[in-house]
Formats: sequence, structure tokens, C-alpha cells
Amino acid sequence: MDPTGTHSPATTGKPLWVYKRRFALGVIHECWVLVESRMSGLASRLIVDGDEVAHDRTPASGPDAVRNHRLAHRLPDGRALEVEAGYINWYNIGIAVRVDGALVHESHPGKAIAFPARLARTMTQQRGDGQPAYDPDKLKRNKVPIAVDIATGILFFLVAKFTDLKTAALVGAAVGIALLVVQRFVKVDLVGGMALFGIVMLLVSAGFAIAFEDEAVIKQRSTIVGLIGAACFLFDGLVLKGRKLGAGLNRYMAFADIDERRLAIGMGLVGLVMAGGNSLVAWAFSTDFWLVYTTFLDIPVSMVLVLWAIGWSRAPARVAAAR
Repeated sequence: MDPTGTHSPATTGKPLWVYKRRFALGVIHECWVLVESRMSGLASRLIVDGDEVAHDRTPASGPDAVRNHRLAHRLPDGRALEVEAGYINWYNIGIAVRVDGALVHESHPGKAIAFPARLARTMTQQRGDGQPAYDPDKLKRNKVPIAVDIATGILFFLVAKFTDLKTAALVGAAVGIALLVVQRFVKVDLVGGMALFGIVMLLVSAGFAIAFEDEAVIKQRSTIVGLIGAACFLFDGLVLKGRKLGAGLNRYMAFADIDERRLAIGMGLVGLVMAGGNSLVAWAFSTDFWLVYTTFLDIPVSMVLVLWAIGWSRAPARVAAAR
């Protein structure tokens, strides 16, 4: 029986992901360990013969975030059951089961159950005021504008796939203007952070699409818009010290120690690299391949570059913390 639907009061709400680990103690006891990943941290439950008998939880940041979970229970025959649960790498959870101190089961034999050292440093790092540097609640507070950004990107891809690039740019611009109008009548933040900047870029894209009918030229839209965006970020970082775009982008970061000036400069450099990559693909490959590249294939490259920019923007705080 899969006991996923059983919830203790400490683990109510929908998790981001559930790791299910099943084991048996002889032919009598069927046991499950469910580890739920949430924005607020990890929550684990030990279920024996359909009943929850132990649970543990750790926060998303701070010294306690990196410890393994310990789930203890006394079996009806008096034996002591203890389950250790935790990460075995960046993305997977493992368990080790002991009865009266003797190891009887491992979900991943030979794998050490320990929080990855590099990630542990991020989770436990603190700001100068003693507060955790990692703050997942920032993402929760900005979930609506983040969702708006993602939705507009998917819309552009779908319209471009079934019509053409010019129509997609015009539709994107129209949606952007509509969001600005709706924002005036609702209290929910729709265009906070980078959403407003994205709308401006969509308007630039629409103007470019209207001015040029040649599809080969329209494909360079991302290059030109990327260069404009990169210039804006670099201006904000070098001249405005990150007070505009750097501050807006910081709302999307689950860290409380971001240097907004460095973040703006780093993203400007990322924009220059991505614009160059788009230009190469646009001239060298077909429109279909370009569309797939700009929507999906360039994501891994951009993610690596963005992670570098974020790491660079946090470097001063890490140096200060080390002192």
C-alpha cells in the first residue's frame, strides 16, 4: 500500500516533491519513509503497517538545514527501529534502517547519507547581521510575477510555432500592455521585479517585427533585444549601482546577501554572451531549429552563466562571512 495520502499536522500543504522509500522488516512489518521537499525545508515521516509512527523536519536554511533526519520507533516486540534519511547527492534522498543498532536496510548501498558539502555551505551561510543568507521565502513572495514571466515566454513560443515570429512579437506586446492595464486595478503584483522590463523588451521586439518583414532579419530580434537588455543591465550596474534592474532581479533570488551592482553587471555580461549565441544560430541554422534553440536549448547555457553571475554577485558577502 502506498501511504502518500497520510499527513501529520506538521506536514500539511502540498510539497514540491515526495521521495518514497519502502522497506520491510521480515514478513510482518511493511514500512515507508516519505521525505517531502518544500519551500520551507524537508519533512519526513515513518509509516509502519499503515500508521505514522515518527516524523522529523528541517528548515530550508541555517545550521539545522543540513542535518540528516532521524526517525525512531519502538516495535511491538520491543526492538528499537531507527531510520536515518537525507540527501545522498544534489537531487536524491536515501535511507539507512537499523534495528537495535544493526544495519538491516539501505536504499542506496554504499552511498553516504550526508548533505553535499558545497550546497551545505550555501544553506548555512549567514549575513553580517546573523540572519540566513539563503531565503526561500523571497521566491514565495514573488511567485506571481515569476509565473507571469514564464507564461508569457510559453505564449511567445506557441504563437511563433503555429503562426510566425512577427505575430508572436505583436501578441507578446499586446499581452504586456494588457498586464500593465490590469495591474492598475488589482493589488496582486503582476509586473514586479523583471516582468516590467520583460514587457518593455516585448514592445521593442514588436517594433522590430513591424519594421522588418524578412524572417531572417526578424530572427536577429533576440540578438538586438539581447544587446539592448545587456546594455541596460550594464548601465544599471556601472552607473546606477544596481538600484533599478539589479534590485528588481534580486527579488527573484533566494539569497539575502546579493550585491545588486554586481548582479546587474553580471547579467549584462550574460546578455552579451547569449546575444552572440543567438546571432550565430540564426545565421547558421533553419528557423525551426532557431525557434527550438531560443526556447529550450539555450536554457542550459544561460543557466550556467546565470549561476556564475549569481555566485559572483554573492562573492563579497562570502568573503566578509569568512572573515
